[in-house]
Amino acid sequence: MADQYVQNLVGAEPSKLPVLRWDEPPEGPVLVLLDQTRLPAEEVELVCTDVAVLVRAIRTLAVRGAPLLGIAGAYGVALAALRGFDVDEAAELLETARPTAVNLGYGVRLAASAYRTAVERGADSEEAARAALAAAEELHRRDAEASRSMAGHGLALLEELLPGGGHRILTHCNTGALVSGGEGTAFAVALSAHRAGRLQRLWVDETRPLLQGSRLTAYEAARNGLPYTLLTDNAAGSLFAAGEVDAVLIGADRIAADGSVANKVGSYPLAVLAKYHHVPFIVVAPTTTIDLATPDGSAIEVEQRPAQEVTEVTSPQSAVAGAGSGGQTVAPLGTQAYNPAFDVTPPDLVTAIVTEEGVLSPVTVGGVAELCARSRQVTIS
Repeated sequence: MADQYVQNLVGAEPSKLPVLRWDEPPEGPVLVLLDQTRLPAEEVELVCTDVAVLVRAIRTLAVRGAPLLGIAGAYGVALAALRGFDVDEAAELLETARPTAVNLGYGVRLAASAYRTAVERGADSEEAARAALAAAEELHRRDAEASRSMAGHGLALLEELLPGGGHRILTHCNTGALVSGGEGTAFAVALSAHRAGRLQRLWVDETRPLLQGSRLTAYEAARNGLPYTLLTDNAAGSLFAAGEVDAVLIGADRIAADGSVANKVGSYPLAVLAKYHHVPFIVVAPTTTIDLATPDGSAIEVEQRPAQEVTEVTSPQSAVAGAGSGGQTVAPLGTQAYNPAFDVTPPDLVTAIVTEEGVLSPVTVGGVAELCARSRQVTIS
């Protein structure tokens, strides 16, 4: 089915950015997403009427960010169930849409398990589908709570590490309300510091090749009135050398059992720079991003993106609109490109991991396991 768009309210409050919502119009239930490929130029919503549209939205990054992908995956299962599609098939399509982000599989399995449990208890198809929807809504609510808790824990950690305020924070990719059921992960910490009058400057990596920093983080920073400055990824070293960075805050798409962190490519070089310059490197992520079944960083599957994202400069809308390439070529025809979506930072380069359950520092295997044991998440096999 062709993608459907509706115009969104541009004047929405900064703290209530309508990133993802469930709706049930007369034509049937839908999942409505703020299309992130169209930001910051325009704010429009993408209406997902079936799982195929949602999977496409996930793969083209119309919806992205580990926690939000988990929520979207859960709602996707409910959408399939309520629309009368095969739930198992839908779950498989959703879970494999982006392999590195562990939250996506977690959310899919959570809703699918609720559906199957209801069926086993004798529920009819409508009741079972509503059970899946309830699981998705609960995950959405818990993620918003986790976001608030992480913001508090992260701000307290900054105050401990950097007493006196005036924090100059460097961030990579996008970790705000656009990736979360709440106000985000790493960005939520910076936002809390700003509200407390403790943020001097948010340094925003543009995050090549898809510019999630310049398109999305700068967009959220501007909406919330943060003092921010955009920089090219390869200018970060100059900032460190000039003593202009007090802390690096990033999110995560998967945290292995040993504390290795997979995040948007470009995160690992920042960790190396931070280590050399004695700057705290802090990862902010909910416990649902921790995958104890992944023993270490080498076991994390890293998604490889299309070469044209590197060899061409193209409008982000073109991928979703199905306009084909349509970009400006910046490399000779036939050039091969290395384009991993993520890189992996080993635990010895991570100063602390901030979750809704508290702060882990130093990052150890035992500490990661304890965080998971303390979490309120439901284990889904």
